[in-house]
Amino acid sequence: MVRKLAMLSLILTLCTGLSFGQPSPKSKLEGRISLSGAFALYPMAVKWAEEFKKLNPGVKIDISAGGAGKGITDVLNNMVDLGMVSRDINPEEVKNGAFEFAVTKDAVVAVVSEQNPDLKTILAVGLTPNSGDDIWITGKSKTWSAAFGSKLKAPMHVYTRSDACGAAEVWAKYFGKKQEDLLGSGVFGDPGLALAVKKDRIGIGYNNVGYAYDFNTKKQIPGIRVVPIDLNKNGKIDPDEDFYGSMNDLIDAIALGKYPSPPARDLYFVTHGKPKNQVVIAFLKWVLADGQKFVNKIGYINLSKEIIDKGMKNLN
Repeated sequence: MVRKLAMLSLILTLCTGLSFGQPSPKSKLEGRISLSGAFALYPMAVKWAEEFKKLNPGVKIDISAGGAGKGITDVLNNMVDLGMVSRDINPEEVKNGAFEFAVTKDAVVAVVSEQNPDLKTILAVGLTPNSGDDIWITGKSKTWSAAFGSKLKAPMHVYTRSDACGAAEVWAKYFGKKQEDLLGSGVFGDPGLALAVKKDRIGIGYNNVGYAYDFNTKKQIPGIRVVPIDLNKNGKIDPDEDFYGSMNDLIDAIALGKYPSPPARDLYFVTHGKPKNQVVIAFLKWVLADGQKFVNKIGYINLSKEIIDKGMKNLN
């Protein structure tokens, strides 16, 4: 009996020791992080927030989309901790304290309705900087015939973004212009523009990749079709220019530099001055490290090691 009690005491002592020796699987990090800005970065930011909170349940993260212009304005006015920005940060913003961290990469693509009467011709001919300029900048091409050599004589309904956003800025940059130079009926936000084109069989617009493709199926969203870019400008989409069938194919093309930049671009988290909030710093470090493994899964492109190292250096 004494021997049994001694053995039981030893087992309890060992178990207690093992219990106290086990590190907690959850972080003790606590606090709140707020983000606002680019529709382009919103789905990625939501995914990162979900995964980060699994590891850090004491951290609350609030995210709202409203365009890159809102993101940069909010962060510089200390309304949020991080601004989501889908364009280059301009010198005036840097002067006012904008401090950028490139966190991933994506692209903007031209889109038309899947119900366009001459969709086959449009997809076979594709878009060039010159033909895009005639649609969105000069307005010279007012019909599908003028823009794509289509037999369709109907007028072209051109759409653009009404909000200050990175998608419009980088799309205009592809033509050597700025967002305010873009023609078309203004629509707020990526979802709104995609819906406008989907409902208009003779409409044309542009969207971030994440709003032209379905994250789950990796296929183009039903109702809209992505217009290829005629890279060699020979008047047709050659086999090596046709990489739009799936989100994964397009991601690979962007990563390899086959898809031009612009309209491919880096996406940023922006702080007001170098970050000092330890919760924000921890989140940014995680995004640049472990967070990168989620990037390709929902349609974004990983950054180069050099860019990631630069971001980490600015956080240390």
